[in-house]
Amino acid sequence: MAKKLYKPILIDSIKAGENVEQYRFIGFNGRHCAAGAKAYGICDVSTEKDQLAPIGVLGIFLVEAGAAVSVGAKVTSDANGKAVTVANSDEVNGIALDSASASGDIIRIVRGI
Repeated sequence: MAKKLYKPILIDSIKAGENVEQYRFIGFNGRHCAAGAKAYGICDVSTEKDQLAPIGVLGIFLVEAGAAVSVGAKVTSDANGKAVTVANSDEVNGIALDSASASGDIIRIVRGI
């Protein structure tokens, strides 16, 4: 399988409020994003608590799916910071560029359009 490429335009950093995992949505508090909440961005590298975590804010990023996701779907965070399809009044944290068949799949999303 070919590797999926990401194209960051803006990567910032935030102090990790807990051990954070790569490819997960991160909230403004430096923790994995809460379900349906607005994310600051996606963690680019797994980071230990109290260290500075690189966070992808704008561009095309890799994110771990929390369930099946269709190409073109608006995605938000589940309770573990994984990408799931937006429902009801959830915050939109990106648009899926790949499909995911199950939780744990790594997909590309675009943020900032």
